[in-house]
Parts: sequence; structure tokens; C-alpha cells
Amino acid sequence: MKPRITMITLGVDDLERAVAFYRDGLGLPTEGIIGQEFEHGAVAFFDLQAGLKLALWPRASLAHDAGLPQEPRSATELSLGHNVAARDEVDAVMRQAAAAGGTIVKPAGETFWGGYAGYFQDPDGHLWEAAWNPQLLPGEEV
Repeated sequence: MKPRITMITLGVDDLERAVAFYRDGLGLPTEGIIGQEFEHGAVAFFDLQAGLKLALWPRASLAHDAGLPQEPRSATELSLGHNVAARDEVDAVMRQAAAAGGTIVKPAGETFWGGYAGYFQDPDGHLWEAAWNPQLLPGEEV
């Protein structure tokens, strides 16, 4: 398999609340909720970086589409990493997430691997790591 990840889809309990968190709180660009005219079709897409989008889709719709029963949340199944270019940017991202309604689960601090990182959860419990890793600095914006 060639790595061609183009979409990360997060199941959410309240699509409007989730869109507000990511659009208004974190400042991610989106055209808002589309597909509301279709059963299990309401979704919101956010541009992340070249070739990669974040989709927010109601948990019930995701379960229906996959043919699986809807299961309880688990914050430790997956984390999304937001790698920044400077240590102080970690603190800025953490403040922005908290102001947007996110929950800080681990305040930013020094890491055992020589970086600086912290964790927050979005309103649906999805775990994000804001990190500055001097060995893996992000490239220029595309």
C-alpha cells in the first residue's frame, strides 16, 4: 500500500458544536456543514495542509456507513499530533484550544525526548497533542 492518506474523519456527537470548535475556536478553514439534505449525509470538511482534509461526521452516521454498531468514546484510541516550529507555539495552541472550549488534559511541558508538548481534547473527546520536536520540525506551509 502506498501512503495516500487524504482524509482524517472524526466522529462527533454534535456536528454544529464541533464545527464551531474547529472553525471559530481553532481557526481551521471550512465551508461549513454540507449534505444535510441526505440521511446520514451531514458533514463538514476542513483544509489542513496540501492534500489533507479533516472531516467531522456524526458518530451515528459514521457507524451506519461502516456497518458497525456505535460504541462508546475512547480518548486513548488515537491522538492527532500538531507539530509546531517553535516551543512557544505549543503554549499558544494550548491556550487557543482551551479558549475554544477544549479540555487541557496534560499541560505543556518538557518531554523525555527533548521537546515540549501538551495534550488537549476537543469537545467530543478527541485527543490532540501540540508538540515542538526539534528533530521533526514542520516544513514550510504549502
